[in-house]
Amino acid sequence: MTENEIGDIIVNTAIRLHQKLGSGLLESVYEAILEKQFQNQGLSVQRQVAVPFEYEGILFNEGFRADLILNDKVIIELKSVEYLNNAHKKQLLTYLKLSGKKLGYLLNFGEAVMKNGIVRIINGKLSSSREISSRRHET
Repeated sequence: MTENEIGDIIVNTAIRLHQKLGSGLLESVYEAILEKQFQNQGLSVQRQVAVPFEYEGILFNEGFRADLILNDKVIIELKSVEYLNNAHKKQLLTYLKLSGKKLGYLLNFGEAVMKNGIVRIINGKLSSSREISSRRHET
């Protein structure tokens, strides 16, 4: 399964979950539910993964904790805040760089409409949820 195929599943699953539960719950609640939903869709899911990285020849065993990693390809960072800021986006971008992954999703369940709380980061580029929706993720 490609990163883009996994991305389609992520976006559609997040939108359905938000439609059913709404906003305002803790990130950990959304994380636990998403873990089970992704597993039920046949994806390999790692949760709260300590990701090591190397800096100037020194290996650090825990550079960061990824909320979810799907099929060892896509990182998901979850938030449940009123709005996302650039620090949230930079956080995920740094995770991608340190892990060597190509694709990440920042999902903010604090938004009134979930599609407004989705940010896709690919190889250092940010895509807004509006770009994602226009491609085929509209529900």
